[in-house]
Amino acid sequence: MATFVWTGKTRQGAIKKGEVAAENRDEAMNLLQKDQILVTSIKKKAANWNVSFGEKKVTDKDIVIFTRQFATMIDAGLPLVQCLEILGSQSEHPTLRKAITTVRNDVESGSTYADALRKHPKVFDDLYVNMVAAGEVGGILDTILTRLSAHIEKAMKLKKQIKSAMVYPLTIMTVAVAVIIVLMVFVIPIFANMFTDFGGTLPGLTQMVIDISEFFQRNILYMIGVAWAASWSIKRYYKTPKGNFNIDNLALKMPVIGDLIQKASIAKFTRTLGTLITSGVPILEGLEIVARTSGNKVVERAVNRARVSISEGKTIADPLSKEKVFPPMVVQMIAVGETTGAIDNMLGKIADFYDDEVDSAVATLTSMLEPMMMVFLGITIGTIVIAMYLPIFEMASIVG
Repeated sequence: MATFVWTGKTRQGAIKKGEVAAENRDEAMNLLQKDQILVTSIKKKAANWNVSFGEKKVTDKDIVIFTRQFATMIDAGLPLVQCLEILGSQSEHPTLRKAITTVRNDVESGSTYADALRKHPKVFDDLYVNMVAAGEVGGILDTILTRLSAHIEKAMKLKKQIKSAMVYPLTIMTVAVAVIIVLMVFVIPIFANMFTDFGGTLPGLTQMVIDISEFFQRNILYMIGVAWAASWSIKRYYKTPKGNFNIDNLALKMPVIGDLIQKASIAKFTRTLGTLITSGVPILEGLEIVARTSGNKVVERAVNRARVSISEGKTIADPLSKEKVFPPMVVQMIAVGETTGAIDNMLGKIADFYDDEVDSAVATLTSMLEPMMMVFLGITIGTIVIAMYLPIFEMASIVG
């Protein structure tokens, strides 16, 4: 679709300017006429020749802002098409603006809002579309949108917690590896040449460090190549169904990190399913959506197995109790929720509890990694420094 820049007048005579996305000039004119705009000038927007690597990704924050604004407008009584027109014109995100404009055109053509959103899976996921569909059927679209934006915000918070737990140690490790490589490739050879000029036998520790340095110098390019090949191979393997499951399963079994991933997965599972049930989405359809959006193949497989059992007449808690990824407490609370008829409220309580558990797991991980990083750096750098100064101390003692 092309973008057209236009200038025109409203029925009241006010001059307006803007942009509209359409296949061609005639379609752009028709869209503006439907909005009762008398077009005085319209031309195709000049192409942007900036280098771009695909469309700019729409973030969760962009979706939250759009959803909250949309819910406020719907609650104020504005027509659906007018809401989309306003939000599309004021959006600064090119990909989101294009999607909103296309959705608006589809809705004007008679499509439901949910069906129009379904054509943009990279912007609006299954959870979003199905909740909107439930809101349209129930006549509570504004309530659903408010609930949906709150759900996305909580999911963003959870994701941010996990990222913050991993950024610090990864940064420290990257800097440490870079420092060690610089020392081995550039600094140690200077000392090695100096010791060679002096002659004599070097201490064992010093000779070992120099040998390692020479190994780095000879093979650094091969080492970088092997690291890149290993990273590429793991990514390729992770994209396969078997590799995806095996790596996710391995991650869950890792000490400390596995516990964090499990708690985050349970929090996401319970909050998403609770939000869907509260919004009126059928339980089997909700489980299907939760499985697809879980982000972990082990959890996805467990939920899909539970879904099959539930479709055969079993309760939710019964098949989940057979899956190791769901702790007994979670299963028991879900069973209580089913018995009392308040499964959505119970799922929300479980999600809140595991959100706090994720906070605790992040704090534990950080407190464990910090001293480990310091010890690693201290031993590594300290060994190199001592190895380089041992010959100097020996020469000083001989001269003395």
